[in-house]
Amino acid sequence: MNVNTECLTAMRRKLAGDPYRPAYHFLAPGNWMNDPNGAIFWQGMYHLFYQYNPNGAFHGTIHWGHAVSDDLVHWRDLPIALAPTPGGPDRDGCFSGGAFHDGAAARVIYFGVPDGNCLATSHDDLLLHWEKHPHNPVIPTPAEGQAEWRAYDPCGWKEGDTYYSLSGSQIGDDRKMLGVSRDVAFLFRSDDAAHWEYVGQLYEPGEESDCAVPDFFPLGGKQVLLFASHTRGAQYYVGTYADHRFVRERHGRINFTTSGSIGGLLSSGDAIAPISWEDPRGRRVMIAWIAEGRTRERQMASGWAGTMSLPRVLSVTPEGDLGFTPLPELQTLRRDDRAVGNLGIGPDASVPLRDVRGECVELLATLDPGDAEHVGLKVRCSPDGEEQTRVVYSRASRSLTLDTSRSSLSSDALGRADQTTPLTLADNAPLELHIFLDRSVVEVFANSRQVLTKRIYPSRPDSRGIECFALGGCATLRSLHAWEITPIWPDSGT
Repeated sequence: MNVNTECLTAMRRKLAGDPYRPAYHFLAPGNWMNDPNGAIFWQGMYHLFYQYNPNGAFHGTIHWGHAVSDDLVHWRDLPIALAPTPGGPDRDGCFSGGAFHDGAAARVIYFGVPDGNCLATSHDDLLLHWEKHPHNPVIPTPAEGQAEWRAYDPCGWKEGDTYYSLSGSQIGDDRKMLGVSRDVAFLFRSDDAAHWEYVGQLYEPGEESDCAVPDFFPLGGKQVLLFASHTRGAQYYVGTYADHRFVRERHGRINFTTSGSIGGLLSSGDAIAPISWEDPRGRRVMIAWIAEGRTRERQMASGWAGTMSLPRVLSVTPEGDLGFTPLPELQTLRRDDRAVGNLGIGPDASVPLRDVRGECVELLATLDPGDAEHVGLKVRCSPDGEEQTRVVYSRASRSLTLDTSRSSLSSDALGRADQTTPLTLADNAPLELHIFLDRSVVEVFANSRQVLTKRIYPSRPDSRGIECFALGGCATLRSLHAWEITPIWPDSGT
């Protein structure tokens, strides 16, 4: 089927010269993009929908953008899937939601602003044509004080002959976003996906400010709830699910800074809203929206804002937490392998890797911390160190930090707060770092257990160096492989 997307390709080409525009991450052709929505595997292809403003690089007039992939690495733009209906229940925006199917039809359930959760159905192979349900909203927004639940940013799935939908929200003293509140989710069920009844609260309220954009699925003998806190970004719970109740056993974070407000998150450079697919091999693959970390004025002047993380394969660790590894199919983008091995690092020393540098690079490093108090890598370094981004393992605090305090000299760069995650290494165990650099994006996978994500904006064209370092003792770089990564977008400038 031929789909006319020439205008979208032209938009990508127009923006390709931007030195901060990622070359191998998914991002919209232009303008504003935020939450990923409706991740679904349909007719042999992965579909990604996303919050999109066709009218500029700012949050407003929200539609659903649409793209399709055979491998979750290379993407094709498709026309806008959902647009607000003038005078309809989604007249102020088609906000976040999820997708599900029963084999005969694909459905999306989304928050139609202002009236409530809406349903749309498609039958065609590329999911180009969507029919909104004539009786939308299928789950209306209740009047203040008339119900304990909220219709907000739902996901959906099918168990046997029954459809389920989950709306994440908050509950608290004032029920206002970012007020005194706790995260909670509200469960609904239906026989036909059109008429819904309220089942109850899915779980006892947690300690986050809210549970936005929930994604609920089984994994590794457990049940997982991905969600976003509007104050702290991407989160998860791992637990058990039975009789319409979810018992939380572990809480973890996928974003490790505190921005404190919705407005702060929009310019924090952090990973915010996660969503996932189950692929035909039974893997659970997650991506998340990574917000810009620069001023609103610069975003609008650039003509685009927002990108998605790389796809991450999820697992449940022996401790019961989520584990994260990059999607193996990303290896098809590699070229020009460069290797370094058995490099000693003296105390309080930083060793440049002369033949390893770049802005679109994948690094796979194994470090022996030795007796060093801190050990790690510096990336996107200028020759004099004026600009640099550090990945630092601390023995004493048993943590890994992505330090972006010196990533950019530009006054437009915001969101400089560190990302720090707990990471305990067993005695004599190496530090394994898998780092992806894509112009303004840094993603760090550590020992298949944690991942750190941040936006950076080096202002100097020579900020391309990579170094290894140790503080308070000696360490060894056992091995490092570095690959240049080929772009996935036309005329991307690399």
